[in-house]
Amino acid sequence: MDKEYFQTLAKQLMFHISEEEAEQLQEEFVILQKQIALLERIDTENVKEMVYPFEAETAFLREDEITHTISREAALSNAQAVMAGHVHVPKVVK
Repeated sequence: MDKEYFQTLAKQLMFHISEEEAEQLQEEFVILQKQIALLERIDTENVKEMVYPFEAETAFLREDEITHTISREAALSNAQAVMAGHVHVPKVVK
């Protein structure tokens, strides 16, 4: 990936990056690719998939208790734009 790729990507995401930042991203991307290559070399052939990231499920979570609620109108009263009962924001990513 060259500097121009990162500058084009930043422009599409509505960011402005300098030449130095594009070069730094390019260098970091090379490092990231090397790290991914190392991870891909790990043998996971006979490793059982984990459904849950811990040995035992967490059972100590508290129950949610509703203590204070506000109306939808009050929640949306500070929103700049409201559409169909939801906060409306402009699309910023392609």
